[in-house]
Amino acid sequence: MVSGGPGDRPFDGGPAGGGPPAAPGDARPGGEPQRRQTVMTGWLRLTLGLLAVVVGAVWTVQGLGYVEGSVMTGQRIWAVLGPLLVLVGLALLWLGVRARDRR
Repeated sequence: MVSGGPGDRPFDGGPAGGGPPAAPGDARPGGEPQRRQTVMTGWLRLTLGLLAVVVGAVWTVQGLGYVEGSVMTGQRIWAVLGPLLVLVGLALLWLGVRARDRR
């Protein structure tokens, strides 16, 4: 047998089913690549969800006129879009928590 590098190993018939060995990028049961992707997706959703909740809350209070000194102050559109963005952020937070719980 010729060794081509540190990652080479002899062919042992592949998985238990006797098929070809899995490719390096394939997600195996308990494999690291799939788990890492789920964790990163969870963190991304949590971060974007938190950002959306904060920005939506600011838009809401500006639209209602509680924050002065902005062109958004007292504009009804921001009082409507703000709570909608908060709802989107809460949904992202929920999805992010679920993705992190699955690992």
